[in-house]
Amino acid sequence: MQTCKSCHADVHSTFIHTGMGRSFDRATLEKTDATFGEHAVVYDEASDLHYKPFFRDSQMYVLEYRLEGADTVHQRLEQIDYIVGSGQHTNSHIVDFNGYLYQAPVTYYTQEGKWDMAPGFRGDNIRFSRLLSAECITCHNHLPEQVPGSMNKYTKMPTGIACERCHGPGEIHVKEKLAGDIVDTSKWIDYSIVNPRDLSRDLQMDLCQRCHLQGIAVLQEGKSFYDFKPGMPLNEVVNVFLPRYTDSHEKFIMASQADRLRLSACYLNSEMTCITCHNPHKSIAVTGKEQYNNACKNCHDSPEESRCAFPIAERLAEGNDCSGCHMPRSGSIDIPHVNITDHYISKGNTRGAEKPKTAGTTAAFLGLEILTKDQGTALELAQGYLAMYDKYVQSPMVLDSAWAYLQQSQAPAEKQFPVEVHYFFAREDYASILQRTSGISPSEVGDGWTAYRIGEAFYQAGDFQRAAAFYRRADEWIPYHLDFKEKLGATLVQLRQLPEAEEALRWVLQENPKRPRALSNLGFARVLQGHTKEAEVYYDQAIALEPDYIQALLNKAAVRLLHKDYTTVQQLLGRILKLDPEHPQALAILQQLNH
Repeated sequence: MQTCKSCHADVHSTFIHTGMGRSFDRATLEKTDATFGEHAVVYDEASDLHYKPFFRDSQMYVLEYRLEGADTVHQRLEQIDYIVGSGQHTNSHIVDFNGYLYQAPVTYYTQEGKWDMAPGFRGDNIRFSRLLSAECITCHNHLPEQVPGSMNKYTKMPTGIACERCHGPGEIHVKEKLAGDIVDTSKWIDYSIVNPRDLSRDLQMDLCQRCHLQGIAVLQEGKSFYDFKPGMPLNEVVNVFLPRYTDSHEKFIMASQADRLRLSACYLNSEMTCITCHNPHKSIAVTGKEQYNNACKNCHDSPEESRCAFPIAERLAEGNDCSGCHMPRSGSIDIPHVNITDHYISKGNTRGAEKPKTAGTTAAFLGLEILTKDQGTALELAQGYLAMYDKYVQSPMVLDSAWAYLQQSQAPAEKQFPVEVHYFFAREDYASILQRTSGISPSEVGDGWTAYRIGEAFYQAGDFQRAAAFYRRADEWIPYHLDFKEKLGATLVQLRQLPEAEEALRWVLQENPKRPRALSNLGFARVLQGHTKEAEVYYDQAIALEPDYIQALLNKAAVRLLHKDYTTVQQLLGRILKLDPEHPQALAILQQLNH
Protein backbone atom coordinates (compact mmCIF):
# COMPACT_ATOMS: atom_id res chain seq x y z
CA MET A 1 0.00 0.00 0.00
CA GLN A 2 2.96 2.33 0.57
CA THR A 3 3.92 1.86 -3.08
CA CYS A 4 0.39 2.79 -4.16
CA LYS A 5 0.51 5.82 -1.87
CA SER A 6 3.46 7.27 -3.79
CA CYS A 7 1.12 8.12 -6.70
CA HIS A 8 -2.30 7.99 -5.03
CA ALA A 9 -1.67 9.88 -1.79
CA ASP A 10 -5.09 11.54 -1.87
CA VAL A 11 -6.88 8.19 -2.09
CA HIS A 12 -4.64 6.64 0.55
CA SER A 13 -5.28 9.50 2.98
CA THR A 14 -9.03 8.77 3.05
CA PHE A 15 -8.93 4.99 2.60
CA ILE A 16 -6.94 4.39 5.79
CA HIS A 17 -9.91 5.81 7.74
CA THR A 18 -12.47 3.47 6.15
CA GLY A 19 -13.83 0.31 7.70
CA MET A 20 -11.59 -1.72 5.42
CA GLY A 21 -8.52 0.38 6.12
CA ARG A 22 -9.07 0.05 9.89
CA SER A 23 -10.19 -3.57 9.82
CA PHE A 24 -7.25 -5.21 11.58
CA ASP A 25 -4.24 -4.14 13.64
CA ARG A 26 -2.05 -4.89 16.60
CA ALA A 27 -3.80 -4.65 19.97
CA THR A 28 -2.70 -1.21 21.12
CA LEU A 29 -4.25 1.66 22.99
CA GLU A 30 -4.29 3.57 19.68
CA LYS A 31 -6.24 0.79 17.93
CA THR A 32 -8.82 -0.05 20.58
CA ASP A 33 -12.19 1.71 20.69
CA ALA A 34 -13.08 0.10 24.01
CA THR A 35 -13.35 1.50 27.48
CA PHE A 36 -11.74 -0.29 30.43
CA GLY A 37 -12.19 -0.28 34.17
CA GLU A 38 -14.33 -1.89 36.85
CA HIS A 39 -17.33 -2.07 34.51
CA ALA A 40 -15.34 -4.07 31.94
CA VAL A 41 -16.16 -7.52 33.29
CA VAL A 42 -18.21 -10.08 31.36
CA TYR A 43 -19.84 -13.08 33.03
CA ASP A 44 -20.89 -16.13 31.03
CA GLU A 45 -23.46 -18.02 33.07
CA ALA A 46 -23.37 -21.19 30.93
CA SER A 47 -19.66 -21.78 31.55
CA ASP A 48 -19.58 -20.00 34.94
CA LEU A 49 -16.58 -17.96 33.83
CA HIS A 50 -15.77 -14.26 34.16
CA TYR A 51 -13.65 -12.24 31.72
CA LYS A 52 -11.84 -9.00 32.47
CA PRO A 53 -10.06 -7.21 29.59
CA PHE A 54 -7.43 -4.65 30.52
CA PHE A 55 -4.21 -2.93 29.44
CA ARG A 56 -1.01 -3.17 31.45
CA ASP A 57 2.22 -1.50 30.30
CA SER A 58 0.63 -0.81 26.88
CA GLN A 59 -0.16 -4.50 26.36
CA MET A 60 -3.71 -5.83 26.29
CA TYR A 61 -4.77 -8.92 28.24
CA VAL A 62 -7.94 -10.86 29.03
CA LEU A 63 -8.19 -12.52 32.43
CA GLU A 64 -10.50 -15.54 32.62
CA TYR A 65 -11.52 -16.58 36.13
CA ARG A 66 -14.08 -18.54 38.12
CA LEU A 67 -15.41 -17.72 41.58
CA GLU A 68 -16.77 -19.99 44.28
CA GLY A 69 -18.10 -17.65 46.89
CA ALA A 70 -15.28 -15.23 47.63
CA ASP A 71 -12.61 -17.65 46.39
CA THR A 72 -11.04 -17.54 42.93
CA VAL A 73 -10.75 -21.21 41.94
CA HIS A 74 -9.52 -20.75 38.37
CA GLN A 75 -7.48 -18.11 36.56
CA ARG A 76 -6.12 -17.98 33.04
CA LEU A 77 -4.42 -14.86 31.68
CA GLU A 78 -3.98 -14.45 27.92
CA GLN A 79 -2.23 -11.69 26.01
CA ILE A 80 -4.28 -10.13 23.22
CA ASP A 81 -2.20 -9.69 20.09
CA TYR A 82 -4.64 -8.29 17.50
CA ILE A 83 -7.88 -6.34 17.37
CA VAL A 84 -10.22 -7.04 14.48
CA GLY A 85 -12.93 -4.56 13.56
CA SER A 86 -12.87 -0.92 12.53
CA GLY A 87 -14.82 0.21 15.59
CA GLN A 88 -17.89 1.17 13.57
CA HIS A 89 -19.63 -1.80 15.16
CA THR A 90 -17.22 -3.93 17.19
CA ASN A 91 -13.71 -4.68 18.36
CA SER A 92 -13.04 -8.40 18.62
CA HIS A 93 -9.79 -9.84 19.92
CA ILE A 94 -7.25 -12.41 18.77
CA VAL A 95 -4.58 -14.38 20.60
CA ASP A 96 -1.44 -15.62 18.87
CA PHE A 97 -0.01 -18.90 20.19
CA ASN A 98 3.27 -19.27 18.29
CA GLY A 99 1.65 -18.15 15.04
CA TYR A 100 -1.61 -20.06 15.58
CA LEU A 101 -4.46 -17.55 15.78
CA TYR A 102 -7.58 -18.00 17.91
CA GLN A 103 -10.44 -15.67 18.79
CA ALA A 104 -10.73 -14.53 22.39
CA PRO A 105 -14.16 -14.96 23.98
CA VAL A 106 -15.01 -11.27 24.58
CA THR A 107 -15.90 -8.43 22.21
CA TYR A 108 -16.44 -4.71 22.69
CA TYR A 109 -19.63 -3.46 20.99
CA THR A 110 -18.92 0.15 20.14
CA GLN A 111 -22.43 1.34 19.30
CA GLU A 112 -23.71 0.44 22.75
CA GLY A 113 -20.36 1.02 24.44
CA LYS A 114 -20.39 -2.34 26.22
CA TRP A 115 -18.35 -5.51 26.65
CA ASP A 116 -20.04 -8.88 26.13
CA MET A 117 -19.25 -12.38 24.96
CA ALA A 118 -18.01 -12.55 21.38
CA PRO A 119 -20.60 -13.44 18.71
CA GLY A 120 -21.43 -17.13 18.95
CA PHE A 121 -19.75 -17.60 22.35
CA ARG A 122 -22.72 -16.83 24.60
CA GLY A 123 -24.06 -20.25 25.63
CA ASP A 124 -21.35 -22.05 23.65
CA ASN A 125 -18.16 -20.73 25.18
CA ILE A 126 -15.23 -22.45 23.47
CA ARG A 127 -12.96 -19.95 25.20
CA PHE A 128 -9.57 -19.50 23.50
CA SER A 129 -9.93 -22.36 21.01
CA ARG A 130 -11.91 -20.94 18.05
CA LEU A 131 -9.28 -21.15 15.36
CA LEU A 132 -9.19 -18.38 12.77
CA SER A 133 -8.88 -20.02 9.38
CA ALA A 134 -8.14 -18.37 6.05
CA GLU A 135 -11.89 -18.04 5.46
CA CYS A 136 -12.09 -15.66 8.44
CA ILE A 137 -8.80 -13.82 8.17
CA THR A 138 -8.89 -13.15 4.42
CA CYS A 139 -12.09 -11.13 4.77
CA HIS A 140 -11.23 -9.26 7.94
CA ASN A 141 -7.70 -8.46 6.79
CA HIS A 142 -5.38 -8.28 3.81
CA LEU A 143 -3.89 -11.62 2.78
CA PRO A 144 -1.52 -12.96 5.47
CA GLU A 145 1.23 -15.48 4.83
CA GLN A 146 -0.20 -18.81 5.94
CA VAL A 147 2.01 -21.80 6.75
CA PRO A 148 1.31 -24.47 4.07
CA GLY A 149 -0.52 -27.42 5.57
CA SER A 150 -2.03 -25.44 8.44
CA MET A 151 -5.51 -24.27 9.28
CA ASN A 152 -4.61 -21.21 11.34
CA LYS A 153 -0.83 -20.72 11.54
CA TYR A 154 0.55 -17.55 9.94
CA THR A 155 4.05 -16.16 9.56
CA LYS A 156 3.26 -12.62 8.44
CA MET A 157 0.14 -10.70 9.42
CA PRO A 158 -0.85 -7.48 7.60
CA THR A 159 -2.64 -4.70 9.47
CA GLY A 160 -5.77 -3.88 7.53
CA ILE A 161 -7.23 -4.51 4.11
CA ALA A 162 -5.01 -3.01 1.41
CA CYS A 163 -5.31 -1.84 -2.19
CA GLU A 164 -4.67 -5.14 -3.95
CA ARG A 165 -7.73 -6.79 -2.39
CA CYS A 166 -9.97 -4.80 -4.75
CA HIS A 167 -7.52 -3.79 -7.49
CA GLY A 168 -5.65 -7.05 -7.90
CA PRO A 169 -1.88 -7.62 -8.03
CA GLY A 170 -0.15 -4.29 -8.65
CA GLU A 171 3.38 -5.30 -9.68
CA ILE A 172 2.84 -5.00 -13.46
CA HIS A 173 0.98 -1.72 -13.01
CA VAL A 174 3.82 -0.20 -11.00
CA LYS A 175 6.50 -1.35 -13.45
CA GLU A 176 4.60 0.15 -16.40
CA LYS A 177 4.02 3.48 -14.69
CA LEU A 178 7.64 3.78 -13.55
CA ALA A 179 8.67 3.04 -17.14
CA GLY A 180 6.51 5.94 -18.35
CA ASP A 181 3.73 3.81 -19.84
CA ILE A 182 0.80 6.03 -18.87
CA VAL A 183 -2.78 5.32 -19.98
CA ASP A 184 -5.37 8.10 -20.28
CA THR A 185 -8.08 6.37 -18.27
CA SER A 186 -10.65 8.95 -19.29
CA LYS A 187 -10.50 7.35 -22.77
CA TRP A 188 -9.16 3.82 -22.33
CA ILE A 189 -8.99 1.02 -19.81
CA ASP A 190 -5.62 0.49 -18.13
CA TYR A 191 -5.33 -3.29 -18.23
CA SER A 192 -2.27 -3.36 -15.96
CA ILE A 193 -4.52 -3.00 -12.89
CA VAL A 194 -8.15 -3.77 -12.04
CA ASN A 195 -10.47 -0.80 -11.72
CA PRO A 196 -13.73 -2.31 -10.42
CA ARG A 197 -15.77 0.25 -12.39
CA ASP A 198 -14.40 -1.28 -15.61
CA LEU A 199 -15.62 -4.77 -14.70
CA SER A 200 -18.94 -6.19 -15.81
CA ARG A 201 -21.78 -5.90 -13.35
CA ASP A 202 -21.56 -9.56 -12.31
CA LEU A 203 -17.81 -9.35 -11.73
CA GLN A 204 -18.20 -6.13 -9.74
CA MET A 205 -20.70 -7.89 -7.51
CA ASP A 206 -18.47 -10.96 -7.20
CA LEU A 207 -15.63 -8.73 -6.01
CA CYS A 208 -17.76 -7.23 -3.23
CA GLN A 209 -19.46 -10.55 -2.49
CA ARG A 210 -16.14 -12.18 -1.71
CA CYS A 211 -16.54 -10.68 1.76
CA HIS A 212 -19.96 -9.02 1.89
CA LEU A 213 -21.89 -12.22 1.19
CA GLN A 214 -21.44 -14.07 4.43
CA GLY A 215 -22.95 -17.49 4.27
CA ILE A 216 -21.96 -21.11 4.01
CA ALA A 217 -18.80 -21.13 1.90
CA VAL A 218 -17.67 -24.30 0.12
CA LEU A 219 -14.38 -24.15 -1.76
CA GLN A 220 -14.07 -25.68 -5.18
CA GLU A 221 -11.83 -28.73 -5.35
CA GLY A 222 -8.17 -27.74 -5.15
CA LYS A 223 -8.90 -24.09 -4.39
CA SER A 224 -8.14 -21.93 -1.36
CA PHE A 225 -9.47 -18.59 -0.15
CA TYR A 226 -6.27 -17.02 -1.47
CA ASP A 227 -7.10 -17.96 -5.07
CA PHE A 228 -9.78 -15.35 -5.78
CA LYS A 229 -8.52 -12.25 -7.56
CA PRO A 230 -10.53 -9.17 -8.61
CA GLY A 231 -12.01 -9.76 -12.05
CA MET A 232 -12.62 -13.50 -11.52
CA PRO A 233 -16.04 -15.09 -11.20
CA LEU A 234 -16.38 -15.95 -7.53
CA ASN A 235 -17.75 -19.42 -8.23
CA GLU A 236 -14.45 -20.43 -9.84
CA VAL A 237 -13.05 -20.48 -6.30
CA VAL A 238 -15.95 -20.85 -3.88
CA ASN A 239 -19.69 -21.34 -3.77
CA VAL A 240 -21.71 -19.52 -1.13
CA PHE A 241 -25.05 -20.80 0.19
CA LEU A 242 -27.66 -19.23 2.46
CA PRO A 243 -30.46 -21.01 4.27
CA ARG A 244 -33.88 -19.58 3.51
CA TYR A 245 -36.65 -19.51 6.11
CA THR A 246 -40.21 -18.27 6.02
CA ASP A 247 -39.07 -15.14 7.87
CA SER A 248 -35.90 -14.48 5.86
CA HIS A 249 -37.46 -11.30 4.51
CA GLU A 250 -37.60 -9.97 8.08
CA LYS A 251 -34.21 -11.06 9.43
CA PHE A 252 -30.69 -11.00 8.09
CA ILE A 253 -27.10 -11.57 9.13
CA MET A 254 -24.47 -8.88 9.46
CA ALA A 255 -22.43 -9.35 6.28
CA SER A 256 -25.37 -10.05 3.97
CA GLN A 257 -25.36 -6.73 2.14
CA ALA A 258 -24.93 -8.27 -1.31
CA ASP A 259 -27.72 -10.79 -0.79
CA ARG A 260 -30.14 -8.19 0.54
CA LEU A 261 -29.34 -5.82 -2.32
CA ARG A 262 -29.91 -8.55 -4.91
CA LEU A 263 -33.41 -9.14 -3.52
CA SER A 264 -34.34 -5.50 -4.08
CA ALA A 265 -36.51 -4.29 -6.96
CA CYS A 266 -34.03 -1.47 -7.49
CA TYR A 267 -31.29 -4.00 -8.18
CA LEU A 268 -33.48 -6.28 -10.29
CA ASN A 269 -34.73 -3.43 -12.49
CA SER A 270 -31.51 -1.51 -13.01
CA GLU A 271 -27.78 -1.98 -13.55
CA MET A 272 -26.84 -0.78 -10.08
CA THR A 273 -23.96 -2.35 -8.11
CA CYS A 274 -22.43 -1.65 -4.72
CA ILE A 275 -20.33 1.21 -6.05
CA THR A 276 -23.42 2.94 -7.42
CA CYS A 277 -23.80 4.23 -3.87
CA HIS A 278 -20.51 3.50 -2.13
CA ASN A 279 -17.09 5.04 -2.58
CA PRO A 280 -14.80 2.36 -1.09
CA HIS A 281 -12.02 4.93 -0.65
CA LYS A 282 -14.10 7.07 1.71
CA SER A 283 -15.43 6.16 5.14
CA ILE A 284 -19.20 5.94 5.48
CA ALA A 285 -18.76 7.91 8.72
CA VAL A 286 -17.91 11.03 6.69
CA THR A 287 -20.07 10.32 3.63
CA GLY A 288 -23.07 12.61 3.46
CA LYS A 289 -26.52 11.15 2.90
CA GLU A 290 -26.81 13.21 -0.28
CA GLN A 291 -24.41 10.78 -1.99
CA TYR A 292 -26.84 7.90 -1.39
CA ASN A 293 -29.93 9.95 -2.16
CA ASN A 294 -28.43 11.23 -5.41
CA ALA A 295 -27.96 7.61 -6.44
CA CYS A 296 -31.68 7.08 -5.85
CA LYS A 297 -32.52 10.13 -7.93
CA ASN A 298 -30.61 8.73 -10.89
CA CYS A 299 -33.61 6.48 -11.47
CA HIS A 300 -36.35 8.12 -9.43
CA ASP A 301 -36.14 11.71 -10.68
CA SER A 302 -39.25 11.97 -12.83
CA PRO A 303 -42.36 13.56 -11.27
CA GLU A 304 -44.04 10.15 -11.19
CA GLU A 305 -41.02 8.28 -9.80
CA SER A 306 -40.13 10.89 -7.18
CA ARG A 307 -43.62 11.05 -5.70
CA CYS A 308 -43.47 10.05 -2.01
CA ALA A 309 -46.44 8.82 0.01
CA PHE A 310 -45.17 10.32 3.24
CA PRO A 311 -46.50 13.77 4.21
CA ILE A 312 -44.06 16.55 3.41
CA ALA A 313 -43.71 17.52 7.09
CA GLU A 314 -42.60 13.99 8.02
CA ARG A 315 -40.18 13.86 5.10
CA LEU A 316 -38.61 17.17 6.00
CA ALA A 317 -38.32 16.08 9.64
CA GLU A 318 -36.19 13.17 8.41
CA GLY A 319 -34.17 15.38 6.08
CA ASN A 320 -36.00 14.13 2.97
CA ASP A 321 -33.74 11.09 3.28
CA CYS A 322 -34.76 8.49 0.67
CA SER A 323 -32.06 5.93 1.47
CA GLY A 324 -32.44 6.32 5.22
CA CYS A 325 -36.16 5.61 4.94
CA HIS A 326 -36.12 2.78 2.40
CA MET A 327 -32.96 1.17 3.85
CA PRO A 328 -33.61 1.44 7.60
CA ARG A 329 -31.13 0.45 10.25
CA SER A 330 -31.82 -2.56 12.45
CA GLY A 331 -30.09 -5.36 14.30
CA SER A 332 -28.67 -8.54 12.79
CA ILE A 333 -29.46 -12.10 13.84
CA ASP A 334 -25.84 -13.19 14.24
CA ILE A 335 -24.10 -10.23 15.94
CA PRO A 336 -25.64 -8.78 19.13
CA HIS A 337 -25.61 -5.11 20.13
CA VAL A 338 -25.17 -3.74 16.59
CA ASN A 339 -27.31 -1.54 14.41
CA ILE A 340 -26.68 -1.79 10.67
CA THR A 341 -28.21 -0.66 7.39
CA ASP A 342 -30.52 -3.17 5.74
CA HIS A 343 -29.55 -3.23 2.06
CA TYR A 344 -32.93 -4.61 1.01
CA ILE A 345 -34.43 -1.56 -0.73
CA SER A 346 -38.20 -1.73 -0.65
CA LYS A 347 -41.30 0.41 -0.32
CA GLY A 348 -42.44 -1.96 2.42
CA ASN A 349 -39.09 -1.69 4.21
CA THR A 350 -39.41 1.97 5.11
CA ARG A 351 -38.45 3.28 8.52
CA GLY A 352 -41.42 3.10 10.84
CA ALA A 353 -43.50 1.03 8.43
CA GLU A 354 -45.46 -1.91 9.80
CA LYS A 355 -43.61 -5.04 8.64
CA PRO A 356 -45.61 -8.12 7.62
CA LYS A 357 -44.93 -10.76 10.26
CA THR A 358 -44.67 -14.45 9.58
CA ALA A 359 -47.42 -16.42 11.29
CA GLY A 360 -46.36 -18.44 14.30
CA THR A 361 -43.28 -18.11 16.44
CA THR A 362 -40.93 -20.56 14.72
CA ALA A 363 -39.76 -19.96 11.19
CA ALA A 364 -39.93 -22.90 8.80
CA PHE A 365 -36.84 -23.92 6.87
CA LEU A 366 -37.41 -23.63 3.12
CA GLY A 367 -34.07 -24.89 1.86
CA LEU A 368 -30.53 -23.91 1.02
CA GLU A 369 -30.00 -21.49 -1.85
CA ILE A 370 -26.77 -21.24 -3.82
CA LEU A 371 -25.97 -17.58 -4.45
CA THR A 372 -22.86 -17.72 -6.62
CA LYS A 373 -24.50 -19.31 -9.66
CA ASP A 374 -27.97 -19.77 -11.10
CA GLN A 375 -28.18 -23.45 -10.25
CA GLY A 376 -25.89 -25.78 -8.33
CA THR A 377 -25.29 -29.42 -9.11
CA ALA A 378 -26.67 -32.09 -6.80
CA LEU A 379 -23.17 -32.71 -5.45
CA GLU A 380 -22.61 -28.99 -4.77
CA LEU A 381 -25.89 -28.80 -2.87
CA ALA A 382 -24.97 -31.90 -0.86
CA GLN A 383 -21.68 -30.19 0.05
CA GLY A 384 -23.59 -27.05 1.00
CA TYR A 385 -25.87 -28.94 3.38
CA LEU A 386 -22.92 -30.75 4.96
CA ALA A 387 -21.13 -27.43 5.49
CA MET A 388 -24.31 -26.01 7.00
CA TYR A 389 -24.42 -28.96 9.41
CA ASP A 390 -20.73 -28.65 10.33
CA LYS A 391 -20.76 -24.90 10.90
CA TYR A 392 -24.24 -23.83 11.96
CA VAL A 393 -27.21 -26.19 12.29
CA GLN A 394 -26.66 -29.67 13.74
CA SER A 395 -30.07 -31.00 12.72
CA PRO A 396 -30.84 -34.45 11.23
CA MET A 397 -33.05 -32.64 8.71
CA VAL A 398 -29.98 -30.94 7.25
CA LEU A 399 -28.23 -34.29 6.84
CA ASP A 400 -31.36 -35.78 5.28
CA SER A 401 -31.19 -33.08 2.62
CA ALA A 402 -27.49 -33.75 2.03
CA TRP A 403 -28.22 -37.45 1.53
CA ALA A 404 -31.12 -36.73 -0.83
CA TYR A 405 -28.82 -34.70 -3.09
CA LEU A 406 -26.07 -37.31 -2.85
CA GLN A 407 -28.56 -39.88 -4.11
CA GLN A 408 -29.35 -37.62 -7.09
CA SER A 409 -25.74 -36.82 -7.93
CA GLN A 410 -24.31 -38.04 -11.22
CA ALA A 411 -20.78 -36.94 -10.36
CA PRO A 412 -17.86 -39.31 -11.00
CA ALA A 413 -17.19 -41.78 -8.20
CA GLU A 414 -13.87 -40.17 -7.25
CA LYS A 415 -15.63 -36.83 -6.62
CA GLN A 416 -18.59 -38.42 -4.84
CA PHE A 417 -16.45 -40.56 -2.50
CA PRO A 418 -15.10 -37.86 -0.12
CA VAL A 419 -18.54 -36.25 0.15
CA GLU A 420 -20.13 -39.60 1.06
CA VAL A 421 -17.46 -40.20 3.72
CA HIS A 422 -18.14 -36.68 5.04
CA TYR A 423 -21.88 -37.45 5.21
CA PHE A 424 -21.44 -40.72 7.13
CA PHE A 425 -18.95 -39.02 9.47
CA ALA A 426 -21.48 -36.28 10.26
CA ARG A 427 -24.06 -39.00 10.94
CA GLU A 428 -21.53 -40.78 13.17
CA ASP A 429 -22.30 -43.81 11.01
CA TYR A 430 -18.80 -45.21 11.25
CA ALA A 431 -19.86 -48.68 10.09
CA SER A 432 -20.94 -47.25 6.74
CA ILE A 433 -17.58 -45.48 6.37
CA LEU A 434 -15.77 -48.78 6.96
CA GLN A 435 -18.03 -50.52 4.47
CA ARG A 436 -17.62 -47.76 1.89
CA THR A 437 -13.82 -47.73 2.27
CA SER A 438 -13.26 -51.48 2.42
CA GLY A 439 -10.05 -52.35 0.62
CA ILE A 440 -8.87 -48.74 0.33
CA SER A 441 -5.34 -48.05 1.55
CA PRO A 442 -4.35 -44.73 3.14
CA SER A 443 -2.15 -43.85 0.15
CA GLU A 444 -5.23 -43.91 -2.10
CA VAL A 445 -6.98 -41.15 -0.12
CA GLY A 446 -6.48 -37.80 -1.84
CA ASP A 447 -7.21 -35.28 0.91
CA GLY A 448 -6.50 -34.85 4.58
CA TRP A 449 -10.04 -34.52 5.88
CA THR A 450 -11.25 -37.72 4.22
CA ALA A 451 -8.25 -39.61 5.61
CA TYR A 452 -8.99 -38.21 9.08
CA ARG A 453 -12.66 -39.21 8.90
CA ILE A 454 -11.78 -42.75 7.83
CA GLY A 455 -9.23 -42.91 10.65
CA GLU A 456 -11.90 -41.85 13.11
CA ALA A 457 -14.19 -44.64 11.89
CA PHE A 458 -11.47 -47.22 12.56
CA TYR A 459 -10.75 -45.60 15.94
CA GLN A 460 -14.40 -45.85 16.99
CA ALA A 461 -14.41 -49.50 15.89
CA GLY A 462 -11.40 -50.16 18.12
CA ASP A 463 -9.04 -50.87 15.20
CA PHE A 464 -6.30 -48.54 16.38
CA GLN A 465 -3.71 -49.90 13.98
CA ARG A 466 -5.75 -48.96 10.90
CA ALA A 467 -6.84 -45.73 12.56
CA ALA A 468 -3.21 -44.70 13.05
CA ALA A 469 -2.43 -45.43 9.39
CA PHE A 470 -5.19 -43.08 8.18
CA TYR A 471 -4.35 -40.41 10.78
CA ARG A 472 -0.80 -40.48 9.46
CA ARG A 473 -2.16 -39.94 5.95
CA ALA A 474 -4.23 -37.00 7.19
CA ASP A 475 -1.13 -35.59 8.86
CA GLU A 476 0.81 -35.89 5.59
CA TRP A 477 -1.80 -33.77 3.82
CA ILE A 478 -2.28 -31.16 6.57
CA PRO A 479 0.80 -31.48 8.81
CA TYR A 480 0.10 -28.35 10.87
CA HIS A 481 -3.49 -29.23 11.70
CA LEU A 482 -2.78 -29.93 15.35
CA ASP A 483 -6.02 -31.87 15.89
CA PHE A 484 -4.81 -34.49 13.41
CA LYS A 485 -1.39 -34.91 15.01
CA GLU A 486 -2.97 -34.89 18.48
CA LYS A 487 -5.35 -37.69 17.51
CA LEU A 488 -2.49 -39.69 16.01
CA GLY A 489 -0.59 -39.35 19.30
CA ALA A 490 -3.62 -40.50 21.32
CA THR A 491 -4.05 -43.51 19.03
CA LEU A 492 -0.40 -44.47 19.40
CA VAL A 493 -0.87 -44.35 23.18
CA GLN A 494 -3.72 -46.84 22.76
CA LEU A 495 -1.36 -49.06 20.75
CA ARG A 496 1.27 -48.66 23.49
CA GLN A 497 3.70 -47.33 20.88
CA LEU A 498 4.75 -44.87 23.53
CA PRO A 499 8.00 -43.37 22.16
CA GLU A 500 6.29 -42.51 18.87
CA ALA A 501 3.19 -41.28 20.72
CA GLU A 502 5.29 -38.98 22.91
CA GLU A 503 7.14 -37.66 19.87
CA ALA A 504 3.85 -36.70 18.20
CA LEU A 505 2.37 -35.13 21.33
CA ARG A 506 5.54 -33.22 22.21
CA TRP A 507 5.64 -31.88 18.65
CA VAL A 508 2.09 -30.57 19.09
CA LEU A 509 3.04 -28.87 22.35
CA GLN A 510 6.15 -27.39 20.78
CA GLU A 511 3.92 -25.86 18.11
CA ASN A 512 1.28 -24.70 20.59
CA PRO A 513 1.89 -25.30 24.32
CA LYS A 514 -1.72 -24.48 25.19
CA ARG A 515 -3.30 -27.76 24.03
CA PRO A 516 -5.06 -29.47 26.97
CA ARG A 517 -5.66 -32.75 25.13
CA ALA A 518 -2.07 -33.12 24.09
CA LEU A 519 -0.99 -32.45 27.68
CA SER A 520 -3.44 -34.98 29.09
CA ASN A 521 -2.50 -37.69 26.58
CA LEU A 522 1.20 -37.06 27.19
CA GLY A 523 0.53 -37.41 30.91
CA PHE A 524 -1.19 -40.75 30.30
CA ALA A 525 1.78 -41.94 28.22
CA ARG A 526 4.09 -41.07 31.14
CA VAL A 527 1.85 -42.93 33.60
CA LEU A 528 2.05 -46.06 31.46
CA GLN A 529 5.82 -45.86 31.80
CA GLY A 530 5.66 -45.39 35.57
CA HIS A 531 6.39 -41.66 35.66
CA THR A 532 3.35 -40.61 37.69
CA LYS A 533 4.91 -37.48 39.17
CA GLU A 534 5.76 -36.09 35.72
CA ALA A 535 2.34 -37.15 34.44
CA GLU A 536 0.63 -35.16 37.18
CA VAL A 537 2.48 -32.02 36.06
CA TYR A 538 0.99 -32.45 32.59
CA TYR A 539 -2.49 -33.08 34.02
CA ASP A 540 -2.24 -29.93 36.14
CA GLN A 541 -1.20 -27.91 33.08
CA ALA A 542 -4.17 -29.27 31.12
CA ILE A 543 -6.62 -28.47 33.94
CA ALA A 544 -5.17 -24.98 34.37
CA LEU A 545 -5.95 -24.32 30.70
CA GLU A 546 -9.35 -26.06 30.73
CA PRO A 547 -10.77 -26.42 34.25
CA ASP A 548 -13.74 -28.51 33.07
CA TYR A 549 -11.70 -31.03 31.05
CA ILE A 550 -13.19 -34.23 32.49
CA GLN A 551 -10.59 -36.65 31.10
CA ALA A 552 -7.70 -34.70 32.62
CA LEU A 553 -9.54 -34.50 35.98
CA LEU A 554 -10.19 -38.25 35.83
CA ASN A 555 -6.60 -39.04 34.90
CA LYS A 556 -5.29 -36.95 37.79
CA ALA A 557 -7.75 -38.65 40.16
CA ALA A 558 -6.37 -42.04 39.07
CA VAL A 559 -2.82 -40.93 39.87
CA ARG A 560 -3.87 -39.57 43.25
CA LEU A 561 -5.65 -42.86 43.91
CA LEU A 562 -2.40 -44.71 43.28
CA HIS A 563 -0.81 -42.52 45.97
CA LYS A 564 -3.79 -43.13 48.32
CA ASP A 565 -4.54 -39.40 48.44
CA TYR A 566 -8.25 -40.03 48.93
CA THR A 567 -9.13 -36.46 49.88
CA THR A 568 -7.86 -35.06 46.57
CA VAL A 569 -9.49 -37.93 44.67
CA GLN A 570 -12.86 -37.09 46.20
CA GLN A 571 -12.42 -33.40 45.33
CA LEU A 572 -11.59 -34.22 41.72
CA LEU A 573 -14.49 -36.67 41.43
CA GLY A 574 -16.79 -34.02 42.86
CA ARG A 575 -15.74 -31.62 40.10
CA ILE A 576 -16.40 -34.29 37.47
CA LEU A 577 -19.81 -35.23 38.85
CA LYS A 578 -20.83 -31.58 39.03
CA LEU A 579 -20.18 -31.40 35.28
CA ASP A 580 -21.63 -34.85 34.50
CA PRO A 581 -23.64 -36.40 37.38
CA GLU A 582 -23.90 -39.74 35.53
CA HIS A 583 -20.24 -40.10 34.57
CA PRO A 584 -19.70 -43.89 34.86
CA GLN A 585 -15.97 -43.94 35.61
CA ALA A 586 -16.22 -41.22 38.24
CA LEU A 587 -19.13 -43.04 39.91
CA ALA A 588 -17.21 -46.32 39.85
CA ILE A 589 -14.13 -44.79 41.49
CA LEU A 590 -16.31 -43.06 44.06
CA GLN A 591 -18.00 -46.37 44.88
CA GLN A 592 -14.56 -47.98 45.25
CA LEU A 593 -13.53 -45.21 47.65
CA ASN A 594 -16.67 -45.64 49.73
CA HIS A 595 -15.90 -49.33 50.14
